[in-house]
Amino acid sequence: MKKAVSFLISVYASVPVLLYLFPWILVRFPFFVDLSRPEDVLNHTCNFYLSTEEGVSVGVWHTLPASQWDDALGRSPEWYRETLGDGRPIIIYLHGNVGTRWDESILSAAGYHVLSVDYRGFGDSTGEPSEAGLTSDALYLYDWVKKQSRGSLVCLWGHSLGSGSVSSKGTLTLHGSAVDALILEAPYTRIGEVVAIHPLIKVKPVTFNFLLRNIMQKINIVFANDENLKTLTSPLLILHSKDDSIVPHHMGQKLYEISLQTQKRHNTDVQVKMFSYDENLGFSHSNIYLDPNLPNLLCDRLPTEFLRCILPHLARREC
Repeated sequence: MKKAVSFLISVYASVPVLLYLFPWILVRFPFFVDLSRPEDVLNHTCNFYLSTEEGVSVGVWHTLPASQWDDALGRSPEWYRETLGDGRPIIIYLHGNVGTRWDESILSAAGYHVLSVDYRGFGDSTGEPSEAGLTSDALYLYDWVKKQSRGSLVCLWGHSLGSGSVSSKGTLTLHGSAVDALILEAPYTRIGEVVAIHPLIKVKPVTFNFLLRNIMQKINIVFANDENLKTLTSPLLILHSKDDSIVPHHMGQKLYEISLQTQKRHNTDVQVKMFSYDENLGFSHSNIYLDPNLPNLLCDRLPTEFLRCILPHLARREC
């Protein structure tokens, strides 16, 4: 019994030290998954790598729309790349801080191409994570996809940490033009405000507050979404659960209000929407993807109006 208690105390005491000394362990999960072989679990997903800058290679999964799943078996990466120009909308998905591109998304069931990226330092991507680096990787992939898509709508979707790189000032405009569209899932106002209310803080307030803040400083990630969205000129959809225990719903609500104010200030007709999930659904921070109506939500309800305002011809296209 004493040994067990001693072990638990040692683990409890060592966790903050490990996090401080080796912050990369937060972004390397899962450790034993071969991200280069999506075909082991999905026959409609292709893996490839992009060199976003010298010495940095990021891994990307391209999941096809459901209507193309049967045709995908045995196809080459070149065939996948060609499908990006078929006119269907494309979503670039940027995951949260403990996710990888392995996180399965049901977005392709709504008729979209989905490209999920592990920005630098995440998954098997090389390089060290930083705000500038994550933003650069998102920009590079967006630019690459636009060139392959031959004019199709390209939407950036950021979950939690990913909402920061999606909403950064550098990402909101590319080559002087606004990106096609943004979807923010469980977005925060800024990283520091999330750290201040993190569950670890309640367990050991002084120690974990200091360590978590220093970890974020060490990997140079701030992401002030509340400031960045003041320059928003792209259509925006926010998804947030009211029972989110990591990033409170009120943060998403604040970003929504900031975006509406930006719209009025610039006197634009850019669409800004927010969809809130009730507490009784239990989706919390990471489970909005479990909503069985999500494909319909994206295809038939809010995003129909959302997409119609971006590309009018999409209103007549079946998902």
